[in-house]
Amino acid sequence: MYATNNASLMIGVWNILKSYGTDPELLFREIGLNPELMKRPGGRYRLDSIDNLWRKSSETIDDPCFGLKAAEFWHPSNFGALGYAMLASNTLRTALERVDRYHRFLSDERFIALLETEEGLTFTLIFSHEKRDIPARNDAILAVTMSMCRMNYIEDLAPVSVTFTHPKPSCSAKFYEYFRSPVMFEAPTNSLTLPIEVVDKGLPGSNPQLAELNDQVMIEYLAQLDHNRITEKVKAAIIDQLPSGNVTDENVAQDLYMSSRNLQRQLQSAGTTFTTLVNEIRQDLAQKYLRDQDTSMTEIAFLLGFSESSAFSRAFKRWIGVTPTQYRKAG
Repeated sequence: MYATNNASLMIGVWNILKSYGTDPELLFREIGLNPELMKRPGGRYRLDSIDNLWRKSSETIDDPCFGLKAAEFWHPSNFGALGYAMLASNTLRTALERVDRYHRFLSDERFIALLETEEGLTFTLIFSHEKRDIPARNDAILAVTMSMCRMNYIEDLAPVSVTFTHPKPSCSAKFYEYFRSPVMFEAPTNSLTLPIEVVDKGLPGSNPQLAELNDQVMIEYLAQLDHNRITEKVKAAIIDQLPSGNVTDENVAQDLYMSSRNLQRQLQSAGTTFTTLVNEIRQDLAQKYLRDQDTSMTEIAFLLGFSESSAFSRAFKRWIGVTPTQYRKAG
């Protein structure tokens, strides 16, 4: 299963591209990102596609500091319930801890680490692979984090220090101007350190009840995300096993390193059954294969795990209402 990110986070990138005179829709579609997903509650993009979007944006925009502009274009709604929970947190520490605790709301991969030192509380970006260490995105994340802290605390809040792994750009003055603190380039990490007395000070916008309500929204969303994920994992295992002609819940459960009882319980919780998923997959694949005139009925029956073509034909007519031959001719 591939990792995903909350699609609404890319609204900021869309607006940055527009501000530089680049057509964001063309770039999004070139990479394979459907812009409509950004407006759809719960919409998610593949993380590797988002990596490509940041890289392509860096090649398209003639400004090595364009990531900082994310601070101008972000809005709490881009972060969904997490954005509002952060603004309703009682301290900056609890706001940042919420980002860490509910990171899956934004990204399947954990992307931050919090560490308290003598200097203060350090917010550090972490990556599952060095190829995800993309300068423009790092600039954007730290700039937006700083903006959120200033929105919660005071507008002239300055961090103790800021570090970036990328080389010092020609426009480095913009970094000093925005963060209002020492900035180190070609550092070991991408990080933002805030004074302890600041992160633990009560915030004027603190609203524990509102924060908890948004926490609950995230908990329910993540539970549904897990349900969807188990369904997708089971579907992938079924597709792999179909040609063997021996697709059973026991075999799929074994592939997923769980008991068949646990598998059935998780699918029931997700509102489906193993048999339902097998039939859905067979039906979807059958229609796809039938549109390929070079694939014979015998091959299709084999690929779908049927012992003979007649069994496939009977099942297809039950699903669609016509025989495979009639469906192929109509297409």
